Amino acid sequence: MFDSLMHTIANAFVEQLSKNPGWGIVGFTGQAVFGSRFILQWIASEYKKKSHVPRAFWYLSLVGSLILLTYSIHKQDPVFILGFSLNTFIYIRNIHLIYKHDKIGQVTPIEKDED
Repeated sequence: MFDSLMHTIANAFVEQLSKNPGWGIVGFTGQAVFGSRFILQWIASEYKKKSHVPRAFWYLSLVGSLILLTYSIHKQDPVFILGFSLNTFIYIRNIHLIYKHDKIGQVTPIEKDED
């Protein structure tokens, strides 16, 4: 069973990259950028010794989501188009809130306990 699964995955990689290598690279790049946000968050949390979401997490989320949205549109996959479309608005909103908060310069009660 495991061999069959690995064979199917390997064939999917080869098929994707041989049919349209440019779009395959776009898809894998989007996946790498999007996935790297979790590694960043993990490293930041280990460094702070508590759960922490750094600002760069939101930028990686946005860039990865936009790349994967573009790829999903090319593949004409409505499930992923919808998912990455909605995610993109959430990431933009979080980035907007970060900038808005920085502009005001207030420290909220929740933030007092962060560091």
